[in-house]
Amino acid sequence: MSKRTFKDRAVMKKRMTIVISVITLTFLILSLRLAYIMIVKREDYAKRAEEQWTSEVRIDARRGRILDRDGEELAVSADVYRVDFDLNSIRQSLNKKGLETKDIAPLIANALDLESDKVLEKLETKLPSGANAGSANLVRRIEKEAADKVKALEISGVIVSPDTKRYYPNGEFLAHVLGSTNVDGQGLTGVELQYNEYLSGVPGIRISELDRNSANVSYTISKFTAPITGKDVTLTIDKNIQAFAEKAAEKALVDNKAARVSILVMDPNNGEVLAMVNKPDFDPNNPFEGYSDFTGNTDAEKLQKMWRNSLVNDTFEPGSIFKVVTMVTALEEGLVSETDKFTCGGSLQVGPHTIKCWKHGGHGEQTLPEILQNSCNVGFMKLGEKIGKEKLTEYIKKLGFGQVSGIDLPGEARGIIKSVDSIKEADLATISFGQTNTVNAVQYMTAFNALANGGTLIQPHIMKTVTHTTSTGEDVVDEVFEPTVKENVLSEEMTAVLRDYLERTVNKGGSNRSYIAGYHLGGKTGTAQKVNPVTGGYESGRYISSMAAMIPSNDPKVTVFVSIDEPSNGDYYAGVVTAPVAKVLIDDIINYMNDEILKDNDSILREIVIPELRGLSIDEAKKVLKDNNLEYNIEGSGSIITDIKPYPGYVVKEGSKINLYTDGDGNYNKNVVMPDLIGYSKESAIELLESLGINYTLQGDGVVTNQSTPQGEVIVIGDTVKLILTSEYGD
Repeated sequence: MSKRTFKDRAVMKKRMTIVISVITLTFLILSLRLAYIMIVKREDYAKRAEEQWTSEVRIDARRGRILDRDGEELAVSADVYRVDFDLNSIRQSLNKKGLETKDIAPLIANALDLESDKVLEKLETKLPSGANAGSANLVRRIEKEAADKVKALEISGVIVSPDTKRYYPNGEFLAHVLGSTNVDGQGLTGVELQYNEYLSGVPGIRISELDRNSANVSYTISKFTAPITGKDVTLTIDKNIQAFAEKAAEKALVDNKAARVSILVMDPNNGEVLAMVNKPDFDPNNPFEGYSDFTGNTDAEKLQKMWRNSLVNDTFEPGSIFKVVTMVTALEEGLVSETDKFTCGGSLQVGPHTIKCWKHGGHGEQTLPEILQNSCNVGFMKLGEKIGKEKLTEYIKKLGFGQVSGIDLPGEARGIIKSVDSIKEADLATISFGQTNTVNAVQYMTAFNALANGGTLIQPHIMKTVTHTTSTGEDVVDEVFEPTVKENVLSEEMTAVLRDYLERTVNKGGSNRSYIAGYHLGGKTGTAQKVNPVTGGYESGRYISSMAAMIPSNDPKVTVFVSIDEPSNGDYYAGVVTAPVAKVLIDDIINYMNDEILKDNDSILREIVIPELRGLSIDEAKKVLKDNNLEYNIEGSGSIITDIKPYPGYVVKEGSKINLYTDGDGNYNKNVVMPDLIGYSKESAIELLESLGINYTLQGDGVVTNQSTPQGEVIVIGDTVKLILTSEYGD
């Protein structure tokens, strides 16, 4: 073989190797590209392809109802209409008629009172890929009149179909609990947000296949999945009790010129919320209106403040209502007894600090129940010192403070509880009477409920059941709220003792303006100065006045919390401004619940100040005694009452027997007994003294805190008593 032939073969072999390598490389690149398209970009290209040959319209489900505990509708979905564009059909129709989208946009806009540019933008909707979209939603939740105008246009591809709109038949009623929905019908706040998953249901869908010219394929049946209606959420709310709370809160807001009033009513035995209200509130039918009346740097801040459920979302220093926690801790640990004495001189030196009692003159010597009855800060500072910071913090945490209560509403605040290591001597003193630590109202009432029910900590809740109705009309319970329960957090024995003290506080102490004759009512008021969030110091003239109560205190069925934020009508002490609000509310609840609340109350006898009857005829005297539920025994043969035993002004229980005497010539004795006027308003004290013929002088204004003649002393008609009045009474 010649040398030239060998050389040619070598060149050919080399060329073939290069060609095969290029082909192999090209194949490898194509294979990698194909793999990239089929594996990595599969979903993207599949989505693009589906966009091109399908037209999809989402059909929202009818939202479930929200009901009160008796099945009364609180939130429902009303029938309205929506307008959607089948853009492929519209384009096909316009092409046949030689028209463009700009020709029909003004017609549709005029029918719906919309801007033409907005309608045109929807008619020319594009897909993410840049291709023409197959469908678009123009507007939702329109009334029948507007829907009929669109139908009358008879434009092919403009679809008018049923829709739903959230409707709250009672307007502002229960607004902060119910919350509201956005334009798409999804929960924004409250129960609407908390249980949105149940309420919203499952949307349906309609899919139409298209040919390459974006026309519907005539032989292909559109895929249609019917929407599934949302489930109903039944709340623990009692609509009647809620109405009482709404009425009381609105009146308190106006009467006290307050920034906000909040009321919470609960069943302490199962954690159910029976009523929850904050005033001012808003109309969930128009949740984006009315926020201008609220403070804030921006409209968004004002709106969020309007929507805030203060009972759940806000924290505050509780003040004297927290004293029940300090006292139950001392009782549980066996550190005190009812006869222990506490001396209050008006202030207490704690390290380098002088901490004052609300009563600057001091309460003098008091027993354990009296420091609660008088809400004595000095007494509770001494109690806190007995307990110690470790043990007091242990009970504070045991009762759920510093952690969320678990109520099923959005955005619950935890509150701030000082750690044991950071508590100084002065901190222990202030924590003992309700300052320094912060709580939210629901959290506080969870602990208060444990005092009411005998020591069980129960998770508060607003939802009772979730249900739905099957296609056959059968009602199915999907979920029942089962609260978390911690038993024996406190003892039945000591909580019963504290409940007795709380009843005495209502009967005699700073909470006595909530007293309702004939009922076991226990409660505690509290007045806390507000902290400036910027400076961290207490703000002059800004207070939160609160009261927590239970009825009946010997076997509580209902607990009540009332808070008045920044009362500005003169008075701010809770005993003066909050206790009367609680009284009105509790009175309504008692009348409504009737036998349930009245149970075991036959033994309750109210105290009666014996009225002046001397000089009246027998019939007149009988009528007065009957009106006061007092019995009588008449001695003598005369027709006019000349003497009475016990003397007028003496306090007896209703049903007691009063001795009336008719003998004599009318020169009867003029003895009266000085009544106890401590805690009376000026008007009530004057009325009683004048009815007994006792003269008086007044010093100060507000309620009676001292009297020159002690209770029970026998004096003579015409004698003068000096009354000291002050607005600093009963926090």
